[in-house]
Amino acid sequence: MGSSAKNPDPPATEADLLALPEQGRGYELIDGELVQKQAGFRHSRAQFRLRQPLEPYDRRSSGDGNRPGGWWFLTEQLVRFASGQTLRPDVAGWLRERLPDPPEDQETVLQVRPDWIGEIISSSNAANDLVKKRRIYHAHGVPHCWIIDPRDETLTVLRWTPDGYVGVLSALRNERVRPEPFAAVEWLVGLLFGDDDDGLPI
Repeated sequence: MGSSAKNPDPPATEADLLALPEQGRGYELIDGELVQKQAGFRHSRAQFRLRQPLEPYDRRSSGDGNRPGGWWFLTEQLVRFASGQTLRPDVAGWLRERLPDPPEDQETVLQVRPDWIGEIISSSNAANDLVKKRRIYHAHGVPHCWIIDPRDETLTVLRWTPDGYVGVLSALRNERVRPEPFAAVEWLVGLLFGDDDDGLPI
């Protein structure tokens, strides 16, 4: 008689994710698997510098259209999209009308899907960012998704449609852009990769 096959491990759950010790907080749950996020220097720099073009929007809306605003932005915030899908987008934004109050800490699992997500590609996790997570974001109706790729220093802006995300902007490091949904202020893509941009408002 042949030996019986080993039973596969059961899928991980959100409870397993939340039970990880402090040093395991860089994980997310994708398709029932605990996946560790990898962030090298270029990834971390892009994530940090992304706050500059987003800053004009991270406040109350003026209500009269004279200045941008009306958003919350959170980094590495746990978001529950569905059973088996509890993700940590690199940066995510919510319209304040949909999320009146942000959570107090990153380990609170938000159940309100973001209105915008910015994913920064890491070489070791590129398939997760470009395929698995993008598929989850689309399935749950995230309207806008940016793909920031430090490997070739590009920005790709995606817009949700019923058939899939459609690319509405692809830009190189030396180009100035007004990417949706944050088109009120023009800025240099190279800002994300270490360049200075004196054109941004202070």
